Amino acid sequence: MVPVSRPDPCPTPTAGWDDPEQVHWYLQRVGGLEPRMAGEEVLCSLLPADPRSVLDLGCGDGRLCALVLEACPTVERAVGLDRSPPMHARAQERFDHDRRVTFQHHDLADAIEPFGSFDVIVSGFAIHHLEDDRKKRLFAEIARQLNPGGLFANLEVVASATPELHAEFLAAIGRTADDPEDRLVDVETQSRWMREAGLAEVDCRWRWRGFALLVGHAAGATTGSDL
Repeated sequence: MVPVSRPDPCPTPTAGWDDPEQVHWYLQRVGGLEPRMAGEEVLCSLLPADPRSVLDLGCGDGRLCALVLEACPTVERAVGLDRSPPMHARAQERFDHDRRVTFQHHDLADAIEPFGSFDVIVSGFAIHHLEDDRKKRLFAEIARQLNPGGLFANLEVVASATPELHAEFLAAIGRTADDPEDRLVDVETQSRWMREAGLAEVDCRWRWRGFALLVGHAAGATTGSDL
């Protein structure tokens, strides 16, 4: 059983991601959040065998990008996008000597098409900040930018079935309220949006309370069957 986290309130809950204090609080906290680490482990287990390129949407300090590169040593190009200057600085520091990796200041409210196509596109706890119409457009952009056989994996905060279940989820991760930027959507709706956007074999591959891993493949891709 995953242990329940004790409340650890953010010192500046409405400061936003431009504030170094909030970024520091967030990064200190997520590193010890066991359900998140469990989801990351599942995500890495689903990655293709030999991808050459990776795009990380809302990369933060590069945590998820680092895990993907560790799992996939064949990667030759990795791009991380984030709109937060403090996060961007942390990410650059993490990968200071890795020439495969570049980071760009980019708000996911804007199109990602200028960054090209990729074998793998991942995101960790970022897309839920977008308005719903933008989520749909982003899924469509992802579907167009995945190379044949490509994978999209979104480890995300999702809406619970009831307010009571959501309150239980928040308590379990040590929170008393959502982030003011959260725009949470349930798994079923997001899965439908991903299919409508052109992604194939869409499924929720892992879930713990309000955390979920939503996965889709480039159209025409096949992953085989589990016996």
